[in-house]
Amino acid sequence: MTGSRATVHARAVSRHGSSDPHQEGPVDLRLVAPALAAWAAAAISLGVPGGGVAVAVGVAVLLAVGVWWVAVVRYGAGRGPGSEEGDGITPRADTGGRGTAAPRARSRDVRSAGTLVALAAVLLCAGAGAASAALHASDVRRGPLPALAEQFAQVTVELEVTDDPRLTRPKVRGSQRTPPVLVFTAEAVRVTAPDGKVTAVRTPALVVVQQRGGGSDAAPGPAAARAVHEPGPAHRDAAREGLWSAWRGLLPSTRIRVVARAAPPLSPADQVAAVLRVTADAPPVRAGAPTAPERLAGSLRAGLREATDGLSPDARALLPGLVVGDTSRVPPDLDDAFRATDLTHLLAVSGSNLTIVLALLIGPPHLATRAERRGLAPRLGLSLRGTAVVGGALALAFVVVCRPDPSVLRAAACGLITLLAIGTGRRRSLLPALAAAVLLLVLYDPWLARSYGFLLSVLATGALLLLAPRWSAALQRRRVPPRIAEVIAAAAAAQAVCAPVVAVLAARVGLVAVPCNLLAELAVGPATVLGFAALAAAPVALPVARALAWCAGWPAGWIAGVARTGAALPGAEFEWPGGWAGGLMLAVVLVVLVPVGRRLLRRPWLCALCALAVLLAVCRPAPFTRVITGWPPPGWRAVVCDVGQGDGLVLAAGDGTALVVDTGPEPRAIDRCLTDLGVRRIPLLVLTHFHADHVDGLPGALRGRSVGAIETTTLEDPPGQAQFVRTTAAAAGVPIVRAAAGERRHLGPLSWEVLWPPPVPPDLPGPSSPGGPDSQAAGLDGRNGSAALDGPNDASVTLLVHTRGLTILLLGDLEPPAQRALWAAHPELGAVDVLKVAHHGSAYQDPLLIRRLAPRLALISCGAGNPYGHPAAGTLAALRAQGVRVLRTDTDGALAILGTTARLSAMVSGHRSLAPQAIGGRSRASSAGDRRSRASPAGDRRSRAGSDGAGRPRAGRFMPGDPVRARSPPGAPRVSSANARKPRAGPAGGRRPRPRRLGQSGKSAATGRARRWFAPERTDT
Repeated sequence: MTGSRATVHARAVSRHGSSDPHQEGPVDLRLVAPALAAWAAAAISLGVPGGGVAVAVGVAVLLAVGVWWVAVVRYGAGRGPGSEEGDGITPRADTGGRGTAAPRARSRDVRSAGTLVALAAVLLCAGAGAASAALHASDVRRGPLPALAEQFAQVTVELEVTDDPRLTRPKVRGSQRTPPVLVFTAEAVRVTAPDGKVTAVRTPALVVVQQRGGGSDAAPGPAAARAVHEPGPAHRDAAREGLWSAWRGLLPSTRIRVVARAAPPLSPADQVAAVLRVTADAPPVRAGAPTAPERLAGSLRAGLREATDGLSPDARALLPGLVVGDTSRVPPDLDDAFRATDLTHLLAVSGSNLTIVLALLIGPPHLATRAERRGLAPRLGLSLRGTAVVGGALALAFVVVCRPDPSVLRAAACGLITLLAIGTGRRRSLLPALAAAVLLLVLYDPWLARSYGFLLSVLATGALLLLAPRWSAALQRRRVPPRIAEVIAAAAAAQAVCAPVVAVLAARVGLVAVPCNLLAELAVGPATVLGFAALAAAPVALPVARALAWCAGWPAGWIAGVARTGAALPGAEFEWPGGWAGGLMLAVVLVVLVPVGRRLLRRPWLCALCALAVLLAVCRPAPFTRVITGWPPPGWRAVVCDVGQGDGLVLAAGDGTALVVDTGPEPRAIDRCLTDLGVRRIPLLVLTHFHADHVDGLPGALRGRSVGAIETTTLEDPPGQAQFVRTTAAAAGVPIVRAAAGERRHLGPLSWEVLWPPPVPPDLPGPSSPGGPDSQAAGLDGRNGSAALDGPNDASVTLLVHTRGLTILLLGDLEPPAQRALWAAHPELGAVDVLKVAHHGSAYQDPLLIRRLAPRLALISCGAGNPYGHPAAGTLAALRAQGVRVLRTDTDGALAILGTTARLSAMVSGHRSLAPQAIGGRSRASSAGDRRSRASPAGDRRSRAGSDGAGRPRAGRFMPGDPVRARSPPGAPRVSSANARKPRAGPAGGRRPRPRRLGQSGKSAATGRARRWFAPERTDT
């Protein structure tokens, strides 16, 4: 017996030696199946009518009773006379073997009885989960509010707030940025219908608070442009901020009375019965004060925010989130960085927060019940029972401060489970404890069964309990230090099980999650402990709290720096199929990779090669990326970035230097495009107009790059987005100038001229002026004699660009009236090589201008699946009727222009092309990988007036730091191309023959390499 026991201890993995009695045994799975059954039943029943759920619950109970009765019968048969042989008493020898047959049969009966009992438990738990879900779902359908929401009725509702109000992130929809709104959940306790009928209810609702006029960005147009200059804007801004503060200061359990427009939720399976839209003309009308615990929690949270006011922006935003889950100050770019590096769990309250605080009290958990225990408890003279009481009080305070909503309760339960498991040193008891917590939480709040956050929390905890110890032991067997092995195993296990769920939600896979989590883990403990200390000290000694917050700001800043650095890497994440199919696919890949990785650990040189491959994939050095993907193509002249529904164009001006025109609707997209192109220096960044789909990506273009100046249009409309540009430029220290027709610049191989909008009259403020009412009126009325500007689109900066012989015309978002005015203002404007089609290829185009420009290649920047129908079928048909090659970012990805006039070519980076195309369309073979398409060569160069004797445009070289020195008078001649070509006749002078379908050469689609199409030479008629 002793020898057998010693063998068991020798094989077990224990930190306390082979004599430790708490050894690991077989995993106890008895509670796993009931917990999963309750989880699945609750998730399904939330969307099923109550009658069907009642029938299903009845059937489950009846089946459970029947199975339990059969189990009792079999167990009794197995424990009948002679069952003592099954208990280990050896039967008398029998040559026929009949002495062992009966005990074995009875043993099988006992085991089958145990299986049947487990099945009965599964059925009962499933029935309980379904019943609880049906009862909670009935709250959503109870009372008059759902019917009033279907009628979009205006109602007066008394609400009890159940969550902290939070501001939504502004989003770009089309050309406008939707203003932020305040959102919080509440329970309707009294509803007054339009007919005056009052009903007492308990119905969950989602409240959306918006200010009259839609926030800071009013509807575009002249009225909106003038409104920003009305007297007293500072007073209005202060009043608006005070109004928002009053609404944001609502604490859970506060009762308010609102007049709202009811609307049905987006999905019938939502947790709310109605969406109540409230226009905030005044502070909320309070009908009841919050409870004492909520007031205490609110004062503590407010004290922590006040203590962090003097910290750096990132630490100020991040520390309240690390401590109590308060993310109200986290800016969008930092939030995006945390998502890209899979560090968002640090911004949400998790079990690790409670574990860290309790570990400070009891010390190392495995010593918590021993005489040699550590931490503050023995130093304070607390007994074991006293320590348990204080620990429970800390857990209760944690729940109160972080709000007792389901996510906090889940975090507290998971944290206590982890602490209990580590403290006992018996990981065999961890899984049943986790399963019991899941079962109780799902029965308490069935809506957790459909919560992705709950799923991620349970998966991460399960991975820490089951996978991490085994992976840590495997690393230690390969001479990795124990502490480092544990940290690596924990981060890798959590990432492995959570990655498929993240792919379901975000359609991406992160490559830097594990290293970023490892680096952030170094600072999580100090930041959390010091943050909780500042939280406790703020109500009694604010200077002490500020000192503690200052100390906590250093590790918090480290975490933010890790997130930003990791997210800035070109290969931090890559696209993956979304939805459950993509998640299942990733899960299968990970299951295959785990045993492969286990074998790789035995071969150090293979491990080194794999590490090098991952490093190259993450850093993506330009030469390596170009060899593997063919992008960016060498010698590119211009690139239309794939920024979604918006514009973002880059013109090469030398090594690492470029002229950027517009930045798209989202900072990350333009940042990633510029990073891929290796652009580090932008002497001039042109914003054609202030619509959000052209300017909202500005922070991404400025990030980590040297920018000389930002040039904008003369019409500051919409005013809110113009103010956004000014604020962003001022924060980056970049000057803003205004474009003027006739302005010419020269930068490396680039030269360009501003053709539109009309110049500001000399009696109005110049480029350095912030822009007053007169300048707005000038832009609107166009009193320089050109044409009236009807809104921001018609004020788009229009550029005629020359680069190494190519002529490119960028029309911005000009609409037909402005296009005709442009034609009238520049009668010498002739054919061009490349045309950036106006307004994302919309139907509003001037066909005469298109025929006059006669482009060989047309580029359209628009988003895949956009709701505006861009590009319009009529626009595509008009271009293709002239034999124009059309490339578009929604199907082709980023577009690169290469070559010269004699050998113009284009290359695309996307993978979304589906339909075959001829010269004016796309090729079927272009559905995968990068490809290159060649437009027909030019013959002679187009003629232009205004070139000097050397064939160079009469324009000064653009110098960084002096953005306006190259400006020429409005009456100066136009910029010309390097060589002249005879002007071609338009449609009236003879139609050009339509080129045939382009040929193909290069590698197959499966390789993902570039493809090239060659166009026949085009003959001019």
